[in-house]
Amino acid sequence: MTAREALTHPWLTVRVQIALGAIFVAAALPKIADPPSFAHMVYNYRILPAGLINISALVMPWVELLAGLALILGVWKSAARNVIAAMLLVFIIAISLNLIRDNAIDCGCFDQSAANLTHEERLQDMKMVILRDLGMLLMVAQLWWAGRVEPRAIPPAEE
Repeated sequence: MTAREALTHPWLTVRVQIALGAIFVAAALPKIADPPSFAHMVYNYRILPAGLINISALVMPWVELLAGLALILGVWKSAARNVIAAMLLVFIIAISLNLIRDNAIDCGCFDQSAANLTHEERLQDMKMVILRDLGMLLMVAQLWWAGRVEPRAIPPAEE
């Protein structure tokens, strides 16, 4: 089996799809459960105008949840993959901008675990979040690549 065949094998693709979907579902649930806390995290990024913070905090987790569920269930896979890729790119850019500005924030990705960290610890945590998001982008790339490969021909059954 070649590397290309291994990386585009349906066995791997289904597992990557389910894992990526589960990650996004897990990330969405705490945000849906506590919109005010998530809105505060969005505000801390200092990127969006004030009028877009609350609506973003209400809509983004539901988009994450629906895209994650679509991947887990295997429906609208291409659309879900593209939405997740776009969100990951936005997250990476937003966190990178705050790193450049030395604005140590809690990314708001899964929980509020950075609440008691020092400034330096938060900056380090932000770098790890970027690496994690880049890893998830690799998962999206695997799904994209596997979706582009022509399906394997099934030899006719011999009689």
